[in-house]
Amino acid sequence: MPIQDIINQCSPTLAGLKTGSLFSARMKSRRQINEEIHDLNMILHKKGLRAVPLRYMKDKVLIYIYRPDRLEEDLRQADAEAILKEQGYTTGHAGLCLVQLIRRLREDPGFPHEIGLFLSYPPSDVRCFMEDPCHGMQCVGCWKVYSNKEEAERTFLKYKKCTEIYARRIREGRTLEQLIV
Repeated sequence: MPIQDIINQCSPTLAGLKTGSLFSARMKSRRQINEEIHDLNMILHKKGLRAVPLRYMKDKVLIYIYRPDRLEEDLRQADAEAILKEQGYTTGHAGLCLVQLIRRLREDPGFPHEIGLFLSYPPSDVRCFMEDPCHGMQCVGCWKVYSNKEEAERTFLKYKKCTEIYARRIREGRTLEQLIV
Protein backbone atom coordinates (compact mmCIF):
# COMPACT_ATOMS: atom_id res chain seq x y z
CA MET A 1 0.00 0.00 0.00
CA PRO A 2 1.46 3.36 -0.97
CA ILE A 3 2.91 5.35 1.94
CA GLN A 4 1.74 8.52 0.17
CA ASP A 5 -1.91 7.45 0.64
CA ILE A 6 -1.31 7.02 4.36
CA ILE A 7 0.42 10.41 4.56
CA ASN A 8 -2.29 12.20 2.56
CA GLN A 9 -5.16 10.84 4.64
CA CYS A 10 -3.72 9.98 8.05
CA SER A 11 -1.02 12.52 8.96
CA PRO A 12 -3.11 14.22 11.69
CA THR A 13 -3.64 10.82 13.33
CA LEU A 14 0.04 9.89 12.98
CA ALA A 15 0.93 13.24 14.56
CA GLY A 16 -1.46 12.73 17.47
CA LEU A 17 -3.81 15.54 16.45
CA LYS A 18 -6.81 13.26 15.98
CA THR A 19 -7.96 9.83 17.04
CA GLY A 20 -8.42 8.10 13.72
CA SER A 21 -8.35 8.42 9.96
CA LEU A 22 -9.61 6.45 6.99
CA PHE A 23 -8.00 5.74 3.66
CA SER A 24 -8.72 3.45 0.80
CA ALA A 25 -6.05 1.19 -0.70
CA ARG A 26 -6.05 -0.83 -3.88
CA MET A 27 -5.64 -4.53 -3.41
CA LYS A 28 -4.68 -7.35 -5.69
CA SER A 29 -5.88 -9.93 -3.18
CA ARG A 30 -7.25 -9.98 0.32
CA ARG A 31 -4.28 -12.07 1.43
CA GLN A 32 -1.81 -9.51 0.09
CA ILE A 33 -3.55 -6.52 1.68
CA ASN A 34 -3.84 -8.34 5.00
CA GLU A 35 -0.08 -8.99 4.91
CA GLU A 36 0.53 -5.31 4.18
CA ILE A 37 -1.76 -4.28 7.04
CA HIS A 38 0.13 -6.71 9.32
CA ASP A 39 3.45 -5.14 8.29
CA LEU A 40 2.01 -1.66 8.83
CA ASN A 41 0.83 -2.69 12.29
CA MET A 42 4.36 -3.77 13.17
CA ILE A 43 5.34 -0.10 12.74
CA LEU A 44 2.21 1.47 14.21
CA HIS A 45 2.01 -0.76 17.28
CA LYS A 46 5.33 0.58 18.62
CA LYS A 47 3.78 4.05 18.74
CA GLY A 48 0.38 3.07 20.16
CA LEU A 49 -1.57 3.01 16.88
CA ARG A 50 -3.44 0.29 15.00
CA ALA A 51 -4.61 -0.28 11.44
CA VAL A 52 -7.70 -2.38 10.71
CA PRO A 53 -9.52 -3.14 7.48
CA LEU A 54 -13.08 -1.88 7.83
CA ARG A 55 -14.58 -2.89 4.50
CA TYR A 56 -13.36 -4.97 1.59
CA MET A 57 -14.65 -3.97 -1.82
CA LYS A 58 -14.01 -5.42 -5.27
CA ASP A 59 -10.46 -4.10 -5.71
CA LYS A 60 -10.09 -1.81 -2.68
CA VAL A 61 -10.12 -1.94 1.06
CA LEU A 62 -11.12 0.81 3.49
CA ILE A 63 -8.50 0.99 6.26
CA TYR A 64 -8.86 2.70 9.62
CA ILE A 65 -5.71 3.89 11.40
CA TYR A 66 -6.40 4.91 14.97
CA ARG A 67 -5.13 5.41 18.49
CA PRO A 68 -6.99 2.91 20.73
CA ASP A 69 -6.50 4.92 23.93
CA ARG A 70 -7.87 8.07 22.34
CA LEU A 71 -10.78 6.17 20.79
CA GLU A 72 -11.69 4.87 24.23
CA GLU A 73 -11.77 8.47 25.54
CA ASP A 74 -13.74 9.80 22.56
CA LEU A 75 -16.42 7.14 22.72
CA ARG A 76 -16.87 7.60 26.49
CA GLN A 77 -18.01 11.20 26.00
CA ALA A 78 -21.66 11.37 27.02
CA ASP A 79 -22.80 12.79 23.66
CA ALA A 80 -20.87 10.18 21.67
CA GLU A 81 -22.10 7.36 23.88
CA ALA A 82 -25.71 8.52 23.47
CA ILE A 83 -25.41 8.53 19.67
CA LEU A 84 -23.88 5.07 19.66
CA LYS A 85 -26.59 3.68 21.94
CA GLU A 86 -29.27 5.17 19.68
CA GLN A 87 -27.63 3.40 16.74
CA GLY A 88 -27.68 0.06 18.55
CA TYR A 89 -24.08 -0.13 19.75
CA THR A 90 -23.08 -1.73 23.02
CA THR A 91 -21.12 1.08 24.64
CA GLY A 92 -18.47 1.07 27.34
CA HIS A 93 -15.63 -0.50 25.38
CA ALA A 94 -14.20 1.09 22.23
CA GLY A 95 -12.93 -2.21 20.86
CA LEU A 96 -16.43 -3.66 20.92
CA CYS A 97 -17.83 -0.52 19.29
CA LEU A 98 -15.21 -0.82 16.55
CA VAL A 99 -16.20 -4.45 15.93
CA GLN A 100 -19.84 -3.36 15.68
CA LEU A 101 -18.89 -0.57 13.24
CA ILE A 102 -16.99 -3.07 11.09
CA ARG A 103 -20.00 -5.39 11.07
CA ARG A 104 -22.29 -2.53 10.01
CA LEU A 105 -19.91 -1.49 7.24
CA ARG A 106 -19.64 -5.04 5.93
CA GLU A 107 -23.35 -5.86 6.11
CA ASP A 108 -24.80 -2.57 4.85
CA PRO A 109 -23.81 -1.03 1.51
CA GLY A 110 -24.46 2.42 2.99
CA PHE A 111 -22.14 4.35 5.23
CA PRO A 112 -23.07 4.67 8.92
CA HIS A 113 -22.86 8.34 9.85
CA GLU A 114 -21.74 7.60 13.40
CA ILE A 115 -18.36 6.75 11.91
CA GLY A 116 -17.53 10.42 12.49
CA LEU A 117 -17.25 9.62 16.19
CA PHE A 118 -14.36 7.29 15.34
CA LEU A 119 -12.65 10.10 13.38
CA SER A 120 -12.60 12.85 16.04
CA TYR A 121 -15.59 14.70 14.63
CA PRO A 122 -17.46 16.59 17.35
CA PRO A 123 -20.47 14.57 18.52
CA SER A 124 -22.70 17.64 18.12
CA ASP A 125 -21.78 17.84 14.42
CA VAL A 126 -22.29 14.09 13.97
CA ARG A 127 -25.74 14.34 15.56
CA CYS A 128 -26.76 17.35 13.44
CA PHE A 129 -25.61 15.59 10.28
CA MET A 130 -27.54 12.46 11.20
CA GLU A 131 -30.70 14.43 11.93
CA ASP A 132 -30.66 16.73 8.90
CA PRO A 133 -27.46 17.07 6.86
CA CYS A 134 -28.71 20.13 4.97
CA HIS A 135 -30.04 22.20 7.85
CA GLY A 136 -27.78 24.53 9.81
CA MET A 137 -24.48 23.66 8.22
CA GLN A 138 -21.95 26.46 8.82
CA CYS A 139 -18.99 25.20 6.78
CA VAL A 140 -17.40 22.11 5.29
CA GLY A 141 -13.86 20.87 5.77
CA CYS A 142 -12.90 17.39 6.92
CA TRP A 143 -16.51 17.08 8.05
CA LYS A 144 -19.70 19.14 7.87
CA VAL A 145 -19.71 21.68 10.68
CA TYR A 146 -22.91 22.73 12.45
CA SER A 147 -21.44 24.35 15.56
CA ASN A 148 -18.16 25.92 16.65
CA LYS A 149 -17.29 27.01 13.11
CA GLU A 150 -14.18 28.97 14.11
CA GLU A 151 -12.76 26.10 16.14
CA ALA A 152 -13.45 23.66 13.30
CA GLU A 153 -11.76 25.94 10.77
CA ARG A 154 -8.67 26.17 13.02
CA THR A 155 -8.67 22.37 13.26
CA PHE A 156 -8.93 22.02 9.46
CA LEU A 157 -5.94 24.35 9.04
CA LYS A 158 -3.90 22.35 11.58
CA TYR A 159 -4.72 19.11 9.76
CA LYS A 160 -3.79 20.65 6.40
CA LYS A 161 -0.49 22.03 7.71
CA CYS A 162 0.34 18.72 9.37
CA THR A 163 -0.30 16.82 6.12
CA GLU A 164 1.88 19.26 4.19
CA ILE A 165 4.73 18.86 6.69
CA TYR A 166 4.47 15.06 6.69
CA ALA A 167 4.40 14.94 2.88
CA ARG A 168 7.51 17.11 2.76
CA ARG A 169 9.30 14.95 5.34
CA ILE A 170 8.54 11.79 3.35
CA ARG A 171 9.91 13.43 0.18
CA GLU A 172 13.03 14.33 2.15
CA GLY A 173 13.58 10.68 2.98
CA ARG A 174 12.05 10.24 6.41
CA THR A 175 10.33 6.94 7.11
CA LEU A 176 6.77 6.51 8.29
CA GLU A 177 8.04 5.22 11.62
CA GLN A 178 10.15 8.36 12.11
CA LEU A 179 7.11 10.57 11.57
CA ILE A 180 4.74 8.90 14.01
CA VAL A 181 4.39 10.79 17.29
